[in-house]
Amino acid sequence: MLTIYTYANCDRCRAATRWLREQGVAFAERPIRETPPSLQELRAMRAALGGELHRLFNTSGRDYREMDLKRRLPSMSEAEALTLLAGNGNLVKRPFVLGPGVAWVGFDAAAWGAALRSA
Repeated sequence: MLTIYTYANCDRCRAATRWLREQGVAFAERPIRETPPSLQELRAMRAALGGELHRLFNTSGRDYREMDLKRRLPSMSEAEALTLLAGNGNLVKRPFVLGPGVAWVGFDAAAWGAALRSA
């Protein structure tokens, strides 16, 4: 089963969960701010994204800007960046979806559909 981390006030998250329901895909929804993805989940997502650490970050969020992560992130270690994400769900790009053979950040109905058809 898929696990999807969402934020209630996020239009893309609501669209993603609606789309999953329409497709008949079972999922467990978790509030990303209250229960951010674990270090293990973040590592799995990073690996699925080809090691691109920056793709895990919600770069349009207020916390990202206030922490000056655009400047700081390139010099951070992987451990430091992942620990930061695991401790602050506002920093994680959403929706954040993991499951057997599935690892997605952001919502793209066409890409999600293609991935589900090939799984």
